[in-house]
Amino acid sequence: MAGNGKALQPIIVKRIKKGGHAAHGGAWKIAYADFVTAMMAFFLLMWLLGSTAKGELEGIASYFSNPVKVSLMGGNGSGNSNSIIPGGGRDLSSAFGQRDSGDTERTTKELGAQMSRADMARKEQERIDALESKINALIAGNEKLGEYRSQIRMIKTPDGLQILIVDAQNRPMFDTGSALLKPYMQDILRTIGGSLGDVENRIAITGHTDALPFGNGDRGYSNWELSAERANASRRELVAGGLPDDKLRRVEGLAASVPLLPDKPYDPSNRRISILIMSRDYEDRMFPPALPAAPVPGAEPGVPDTPAAAAPAATEGPVSIVPPLQISANLTKPPETSHDHGGSKH
Repeated sequence: MAGNGKALQPIIVKRIKKGGHAAHGGAWKIAYADFVTAMMAFFLLMWLLGSTAKGELEGIASYFSNPVKVSLMGGNGSGNSNSIIPGGGRDLSSAFGQRDSGDTERTTKELGAQMSRADMARKEQERIDALESKINALIAGNEKLGEYRSQIRMIKTPDGLQILIVDAQNRPMFDTGSALLKPYMQDILRTIGGSLGDVENRIAITGHTDALPFGNGDRGYSNWELSAERANASRRELVAGGLPDDKLRRVEGLAASVPLLPDKPYDPSNRRISILIMSRDYEDRMFPPALPAAPVPGAEPGVPDTPAAAAPAATEGPVSIVPPLQISANLTKPPETSHDHGGSKH
């Protein structure tokens, strides 16, 4: 070939190496695992919400509605310091950043107080429900009182459980124009008084009349005095039935100022006795604790301003202490001739 003068052409051999098929993947497994994890977390959350008391849920919600700085920004290192000078804060021994735990402590206390109030409200509602069932059972189990069931009403209000004993057309609770109770009314009140003996809440009693004017009202005895006397007579029967006298917070007469049927001011149902088992919240709002007297400028602590304040003269008489019981009308009654009701019935 060389003799022929032709150059040899190189022979190029290309070897193509075929690889195997790539593995058919497992990416779907990762996505599926994420989905299962999310579903597990969701159902776990649902289970926790279902098994948590309402009061605790309210406390948790109030906490997240007022997040604190520490919970959002981390610990109390120098990165959280509001000062360019290392150290400072409430802990003067700290050399690295401020330590102000006041907000955290206050928030923790507020959260605890809110949860405590919610828990107390729930327990109080349970007690009121149990009391309502107890009174209903006592009345239903007493044949004598069962006849008057239509005149006894129990209403749950934001202020507590209200028990109303109302007049019927031909079945009054009191003698006409007086505070003398009918025998059946005595039985009802004593039964209710016995059921309230172990109740922790305080009691308020209110007397009401209809809008018929009292006979001879110009002599000073009106529906105001009559309603107050009837409320006080009811108090005596409740105490006789077993209600501790120190449970009473207020006894008052409102005459016809708060009718049960505003459109029918002369209806017998407006003549009623209201017994309110007060909720703690209502009692706190209506009867806040007395604030301590402000000190007199310049006076020495513990020393009265005048000798009269330290030792009253004997001519002043004994010091009267106002009891918790309040009667909101003048109970001074005129001579018996004023019981003539002038044709009206209360």
